[in-house]
Amino acid sequence: MNDQPHPCPDTERSTHCLVFGASGYIGGHLVPLLRARGHRVRASARNPAVLAARGWEDVELVAADALDPATLPAALAGIEVAYYLVHSMAAGRGFARLDLEAATNFAAAAAAAGVERIVYLGGLAPATATSEHIVSRRRTGEVLREGPVPVTELRAGIIVGPGSAAFEVMRDLVYHLPAMITPRWVQSLSPPIALDNLLYYLARIPWVEASAGRSFDAAGPQQLTYAEMMRILAETAGRRPPWILPVPVLTPGLSAYWLRLVTAVPTDIARALIGGLRHDFHADDAELRRLLPQRLLDFREAVAAALDAERRTAVISRWTEGALGARQQRPDYAYYAKRLRVSAETSADPAALWRRLAAIGGDNRYYCCNALWSLREWFDWAIGGPGRSRGRRHPQQLRAGDRIDHWTVIGLEPGRRLTLGFGMRAPGAGMMEFEIEPRGPGRARLTTSGYWHPAGVWGLLYWYALEPIHRLVFKRLTREICRRAAHETPGADALASTQDKR
Repeated sequence: MNDQPHPCPDTERSTHCLVFGASGYIGGHLVPLLRARGHRVRASARNPAVLAARGWEDVELVAADALDPATLPAALAGIEVAYYLVHSMAAGRGFARLDLEAATNFAAAAAAAGVERIVYLGGLAPATATSEHIVSRRRTGEVLREGPVPVTELRAGIIVGPGSAAFEVMRDLVYHLPAMITPRWVQSLSPPIALDNLLYYLARIPWVEASAGRSFDAAGPQQLTYAEMMRILAETAGRRPPWILPVPVLTPGLSAYWLRLVTAVPTDIARALIGGLRHDFHADDAELRRLLPQRLLDFREAVAAALDAERRTAVISRWTEGALGARQQRPDYAYYAKRLRVSAETSADPAALWRRLAAIGGDNRYYCCNALWSLREWFDWAIGGPGRSRGRRHPQQLRAGDRIDHWTVIGLEPGRRLTLGFGMRAPGAGMMEFEIEPRGPGRARLTTSGYWHPAGVWGLLYWYALEPIHRLVFKRLTREICRRAAHETPGADALASTQDKR
């Protein structure tokens, strides 16, 4: 890392900063870095519970959505520097319109709150680019600059670090495919930048007076094709470089579907990325390097730093996207998870819901679909797994690290949340998480979530083949826990409503 915890230098006064979009890839790294540099930090996301899972100390968490202007004043109150790190690629088609609407709302709210500087992370944009993703990033910067608050924009291409969508696409391809037929974009050029180098720029640029109202390219020291990057990534990770055959028939649309089949990167994000990967990207970063000199990591060093950062990840207490602990300490398992989520609302006492959750497994089994659970356990046992290792330390009490049959208690917050790690043999890493949420007087919601980090194509096929069964089991399990808890709660109805979220 370029940054170690230290006080702000004389030229960088302690400032009240907002990281808007702190649940994202860059925001999740920037928040602790700003705190380490002595700034007061407010972190925002649509769902602050996602931020709470990060375990940040001395960071104020707020719920805010740039598409809901009413949420912005509270997020921006008292803020001097606001980092704008949101985009809507995951929303699918039409995300560009949402991006512009969000930027318009944010610029107006920042001006009303008296913000002194907005820092926006955009993307490199060739003048001839027509990709919705690239054009949207460029137009977002323009819309922010139309407001009265000075804007500093950093434009980066591929960011080399765990969680960067383009990096994760390449990693999935390298780890899981010995040979691949690819679109012609593997020969496109780009100047990848290490995550550490980009964070260095972001954490310092607001206090460089000459950067106000300006845009800068941020890039690494090399211009490489995607094929060259995949070869270097493979060598650095100790893998055999894949054999690559570029073909012209894979259109952007077909390429996005192809990536969906062979990687775990979300489809909407992959589709947006593919549109931009057809271009060569060039950066003129001389001015940024003059203002903020640093040693730029080459691509091989950046990959090594990314892999090392994952290995140093702390033990998790609940599921967080990409955490190595959620991937069984396996960097070859996909960073992005496939997910399913089922919720049920009931008037059962939350304490009764927790008692049912805390007693799951062992002699109590799983409250429903036990024949399916047993079938999977027998199959696992037949191939040498622990599927038939039933039992638990105590019939009702739980603590972190306990074994519940083939599950391991990763984390628990009594009365609120239970996180279990899957232990049977499978091509990937899985977790199941239960969360109890009070919903007002006499109401509670139980949410059951499943997360699956596939190991290559076989892991993806495993998910797609079993997802309908898992969804059925999760739905019935959630309803049955509510029903049993209702029997312990006088006057409660077993189930008020059920939500099935993808």
